Amino acid sequence: MVFSSLIFLFQFLPTALLVYYLSPKKLRNAVLFTASLIFYAWGEPVYVVIMLFSTVFDYANGILIGKYRHRKSLAKVIFISSICGNLAILGFFKYAGFVVENINALFGLHLQALDLPLPLGISFYTFQTMSYVVDVYLGKVKAQRNFIAFGAYVAMFPQLVAGPIVKYGDIAGQLVSREVTLERFGEGAEWFIRGLAKKVLLANNIGLLWTSVKSTPLEELTVLSAWLGILAFTLQIYFDFSGYSDMARGLGKMFGFDFPENFKYPYISKSITEFWRRWHISLGSWFREYVYIPLGGNRLGLRKQLRNLLIVWFLTGLWHGASWSFIVWGLYFGCFVTAEKLFLLKWLTRGPSWAGHLYTLLIVVVGWVLFEFEQLSAAVAFIGTMFGFGGQGLANGQALYDLSANGGLIVLLVVFATPLPMKMAERIKDRWNQGGVIGVLACYFISLVLSTAYLVNESYNPFLYFRF
Repeated sequence: MVFSSLIFLFQFLPTALLVYYLSPKKLRNAVLFTASLIFYAWGEPVYVVIMLFSTVFDYANGILIGKYRHRKSLAKVIFISSICGNLAILGFFKYAGFVVENINALFGLHLQALDLPLPLGISFYTFQTMSYVVDVYLGKVKAQRNFIAFGAYVAMFPQLVAGPIVKYGDIAGQLVSREVTLERFGEGAEWFIRGLAKKVLLANNIGLLWTSVKSTPLEELTVLSAWLGILAFTLQIYFDFSGYSDMARGLGKMFGFDFPENFKYPYISKSITEFWRRWHISLGSWFREYVYIPLGGNRLGLRKQLRNLLIVWFLTGLWHGASWSFIVWGLYFGCFVTAEKLFLLKWLTRGPSWAGHLYTLLIVVVGWVLFEFEQLSAAVAFIGTMFGFGGQGLANGQALYDLSANGGLIVLLVVFATPLPMKMAERIKDRWNQGGVIGVLACYFISLVLSTAYLVNESYNPFLYFRF
């Protein structure tokens, strides 16, 4: 079940909200926990056991660390056991096949790996439970003794399968007491509808162009076709993932929670460093707080800082998937972030802003090729076609048709990838007062109707981050 589905919009969500609001406040965590288990079990009836095990495992570890805090050696053993247990679960389901494949290739063996499907959201909820145990061990938060409240935190369906990664400390108080007002609910509905429209009306439609280009044999592609295709994917993945994050944030507000913002218009960035402060913010914050800083951050000299950056970006790539293309993708961005720290950022700030913006977009777009293709060789070949090495020249009839058929949509998506539409909506509200507010609300209603109509009539409705 995904947020952008009719069964979620018109059956699951209304039922969950109705039961939630009719329940006494002291039972609302239980309602949310139960609804989340149903949501997850809808698509993962077996693997819900894995999520429940992680919940019980780290709930118990948190309690034990709190209980034996005065016995530092024992608390440390519990802490390390918890981290190893979480990484073992994640490694078994996500990386075991990758490890076996590389061992076979390296040593000429023929070991068989279990072909297990990846449990939905395992990367997200594992990082959440790990951060909870780390914070309890460091004394940043107190261990949660109410299992239902902790279960609601781990399994909370609005952000369970695709984030944002919410640290326990950010919502610990809200798990105990939260207030849901009509204003907050309305704000949540706005976030949700905006995210739904981004996902269904924008990401899905531009995704059709990328699907067409990607399915075309490489030798038949032109330079124009390759650039149109990867530009389509660049826009698709942003509106797809940021749309889902907006829906998650909106749902959180409907249930009384404030989740952190996960995207802040990353494509307006003027450096790769800035881009990663705006893209998948919760993941970057997690790695900075739980990997980069514990390794020493930038406090131990330049050499160790560069080592720490290399480790973080290697893990960032590996977190996204068990393949060398993801690892190379992470290190690719790590190289540019490192170069910017050493010298490049100074050059960019001295030059015209358009130059930094163009440089950032070029690096990001090429990077998405590494991200999207499962085989590194295929990604390299596609990049070669983008720059005129191979393929069918600069353009052909198919490329020109794709440009004319999708040019307007691409321009529209580029505009919506900037703060301009939201600024215009705020100006309309301020200038026209009540009439402006009604007009903006009418736009949201129309977006909801159009999104629903699209879902009724369209079978193409992927969610790119489900594979992570």
